[in-house]
Amino acid sequence: MHIIKLFSLRREKFYSFIRQATGIRPVDISIYKQAFIHKSSMIKGEDGRFVNNERLEFLGDAMLGAIVADVLYQRFPGKNEGFLTKMRSRIVNRTLLNTIALKMDLGKWISVQSKIDITQTSILGDALEALIGAIYLDQGYKVCEQFIVEQIINQYVDIKQVAKKDSNYKSLLIEWGQKHKQSVYFITEEKHVADGEAASFIAKASVDEMEIGQGEGMSKKEAQQNAARKALEVLADR
Repeated sequence: MHIIKLFSLRREKFYSFIRQATGIRPVDISIYKQAFIHKSSMIKGEDGRFVNNERLEFLGDAMLGAIVADVLYQRFPGKNEGFLTKMRSRIVNRTLLNTIALKMDLGKWISVQSKIDITQTSILGDALEALIGAIYLDQGYKVCEQFIVEQIINQYVDIKQVAKKDSNYKSLLIEWGQKHKQSVYFITEEKHVADGEAASFIAKASVDEMEIGQGEGMSKKEAQQNAARKALEVLADR
């Protein structure tokens, strides 16, 4: 009887936490619970299969990217695709998502192997994306959109400041590769030029052995930045 009371109390606290963190009254609280189960915890469901938040993370990542893209499209009507891609990458990058999740106190409820320090991993940001996926499944698109705009963008993202920051497309591409567990590398060569012309470079950006971006520049760094920008544009269209 004592164990049942403790379980019921924790369930009530979790429900209250979700309401406070999201402003939403959950219909199916079990979906939200799954959003906080990391695969390392090895929790089994009623059917005997292991349960984790990876599928919800996949869904939430897609919803977050789409809704952030829509917000940027509306707020910057005169900007081109490259600018919008860069802005979206900055907003949905893993470091920022981890920071937001930490501020939202999501770590308190994440089920994870005890040896893992979640602050040194992407687990917090993954849980935030999984939470977004849970909201979408439980409440639908409009409520999910409202949560992302009001509780994430408006609360934690200064879009004007993000727009002012210098670009580092190479870092963004490498970060994308780390998030999606895909290798990213650059091959840079000096471009053959006629006598008297200034030296320039050509860089090729590859993801998992596939070249997806090429750029030129007066320095190796500039060429790699241009190649990474092209690669990010290709990835954004996938």
